[in-house]
Amino acid sequence: MSFTVAADANGILPDRMIAAMAEAGLILPAYDFVESQIQPASLDLRLGDIAYRVRASFLPGPGATVAERIDELKLHEFSLADGAVLETNCVYIVPLLESLALPPEIVAAANPKSSTGRLDVFTRVIADGTRRFDMIGAGYHGPLYAEISPKTFPVLVREGSRLSQVRFRTGDAILNADELDGLHAAERLVDIDDADLSGGVAVSVDLSGEKASGFVGYRAKRHTGVVDVDRRSGYAVEEFWEPISARPDGNLILDPGEFYILASKEAVQVPPDYAAEMVPFDPLVGEFRVHYAGFFDPGFGYAGAGGLGSRAVLEVRSREVPFILEHGQIVGRLVYEKMLARPDAMYGQRIGSNYQAQGLKLSKHFRV
Repeated sequence: MSFTVAADANGILPDRMIAAMAEAGLILPAYDFVESQIQPASLDLRLGDIAYRVRASFLPGPGATVAERIDELKLHEFSLADGAVLETNCVYIVPLLESLALPPEIVAAANPKSSTGRLDVFTRVIADGTRRFDMIGAGYHGPLYAEISPKTFPVLVREGSRLSQVRFRTGDAILNADELDGLHAAERLVDIDDADLSGGVAVSVDLSGEKASGFVGYRAKRHTGVVDVDRRSGYAVEEFWEPISARPDGNLILDPGEFYILASKEAVQVPPDYAAEMVPFDPLVGEFRVHYAGFFDPGFGYAGAGGLGSRAVLEVRSREVPFILEHGQIVGRLVYEKMLARPDAMYGQRIGSNYQAQGLKLSKHFRV
């Protein structure tokens, strides 16, 4: 089966085009896709059956393969066929079950899945010959690998576990300033009157506690038990998380090295013909990192998909020094991109998403 896109096409490929890529041999899974693996604007990537613990994170660079670097840096290897625990602050490389044979007009970009980020599992995708994590260039033919480093909780993974997702783009899909202004005027992308749209839709942190009965978030506990990444609603919240109450001054001091789950002040939505991504936050305005998992699929928070606006959950980690977050402080920006076509199923439809119409919410692994 052949697969083509128009020479002047600009946009992110939707679900049915991802399936067509696989049928045409441009995505090469080791075995058939499983249910819900193809999302509205992305493809979940599955871990293979072997993992390597390596001495350090790396990029292969031009002319080198990931397999060659693994041979140089591996400490030991082990099977994931029956499941294995990945310890905190260790670096693992796992070959993925999906490889690519991209045509020259399509590039790919990866990101952790939402549930992965909310567990504080640092995950990036690596490809042969690359100088950047999570970016796969046009025309790439070869295998994909996941770099995995749990930061707070040890995690149990197995062959087929899905920690990352990948999007496929052609051309320039990002909305310019005028296009973003027009989309917001038509669809009201955030539920505030004075939305800041410079460089993307500004997202600020909610530390008031008004939308969550006086609570503003959670701080992860240390020295907990193992979290099985494939187990849904399997763990008591209090065994892994400390709730954080709102302070009268609307501030929160982030302790260095600690991991927090917070929520945005704004409810956001992504219309069906668009996708969005949380861009890296400018380090010049704060010593913290927000949002490991950056993809927002078409229909996120959208009324037609059951959303009525959804708050963005923020995965926050302070850097080397304590840092004070204030209520309403901007912590990230959502960049909107055009879809090449509307997906067959929007976010929250058919796939039974755990996060549609969300407020302050932990990952699907915890009972609420």
